[in-house]
Amino acid sequence: MKSNRTNVSFGALLLLLLPLLALAQWFETTIQVGDAPCALVYNSINNKVYCANDSSSDITVINGASNSVIATVPVFDGPCALVHNPTNNKIYCANRGSDNVTVIDGANDTVITTIGVGNGPTALCHNLSNNKIYCANGGEHSVTVIDGAGDTVITTIWVGNGPGALVWNSTNNKVYCANHFSNAVTVIDGETNSVITTIWVGGYPKHLIWNSTNNKVYCNYYVDANTSTALVIDCSSDSIITGILGFGSVGVFGWNAQDNKVYFSTGVILQGEMTVIDGETDSVITRMGDGSCASATIWNSQNNKVYCAIPIFNRVEVIDGATDSMIVTIDVGESPRDLCWNSIQNRIYVANNGNSSVSVIRDSLIGIEEDERLRVTGSYFVSTIFRGPLQLTDGKTCKVFDITGRVVEPARIQPGIYFIEIDGVVTQKVVKIR
Repeated sequence: MKSNRTNVSFGALLLLLLPLLALAQWFETTIQVGDAPCALVYNSINNKVYCANDSSSDITVINGASNSVIATVPVFDGPCALVHNPTNNKIYCANRGSDNVTVIDGANDTVITTIGVGNGPTALCHNLSNNKIYCANGGEHSVTVIDGAGDTVITTIWVGNGPGALVWNSTNNKVYCANHFSNAVTVIDGETNSVITTIWVGGYPKHLIWNSTNNKVYCNYYVDANTSTALVIDCSSDSIITGILGFGSVGVFGWNAQDNKVYFSTGVILQGEMTVIDGETDSVITRMGDGSCASATIWNSQNNKVYCAIPIFNRVEVIDGATDSMIVTIDVGESPRDLCWNSIQNRIYVANNGNSSVSVIRDSLIGIEEDERLRVTGSYFVSTIFRGPLQLTDGKTCKVFDITGRVVEPARIQPGIYFIEIDGVVTQKVVKIR
């Protein structure tokens, strides 16, 4: 590489960049998984991410520290929903096309057993109080209750038509089930597995979220082709409190526990809206035009940010949870479908349904601690300044790191400071300029 050289102090530059880096969201890497990834879950006990691949009928297991694929677990036809049972460290996978649930050991990633359930299982939730798994069977109007210790079916609960979303309320030990085709939410007693009541809502309820601060469940449904509603349910009485109108088709919910806000995504093609709701008063704080309807939303408690997967634009939008302003949009793979958060490395994983990949987004400067090869004692690298593409040594094993210690793809390099590792040794610091 031909260029000018300068003795730029890495430490001095890092101090200047720290205030900006503290707010940064990094595209870290892309992980190739099975066909049509559609669901993610994080195992905090073993620091692993599980990705259900709909078309290849398997689950990809990702090491949360290294972002490497450590196992591929065959399941059955149409895996579409995942849940982690932290009591027994098991992963449950609902297989929509084969009417069963696969149980995976979270320690060694082997299949423990397969449990037959109802027709078309589409959603799962875990009752931590009683260690039960609830499986909504979308084609059979039922919920299967599974013992989380023995992995046997306890009972089948008949609910409304097309159950497709579940949420557990730990305050009252209740499970709420949204029945898409019967315009109702079924409330289930988590102790007795009996139906407490049926709450009649509007058309096609699709998603649920529980606000533990105020003990409310939010359910979204269609009003008409141009309007949807976030219905607020009081979980003590199981009565409807109010409804909050949104624009266009029904999207998804997210809840910010720190500021007690509910994020209600709605929209139509090429148009969208994020309605931010006060969880205490159920009044609208603001409405943000975020481009299109989100397929998944997740809140990161470490940085108080909300991440929204936007399938039509192949991106993730990051919202400041304190100010409700857009921080950044990050390009990911095709048609992002689901999100999960790795709390140990503070990473967001994005399942890209359209190109069989998982994108990894990282926050702040944790990566500096991750890679000891970037620590230099008592000396500085001489910097090579360059423009255009980065030229690496042919015939060598080369890696490129940014100043946070994360590996970056040479073709994706933007202006900034980078380190080049050749055959396992960091040998050069380069600075790309415009």
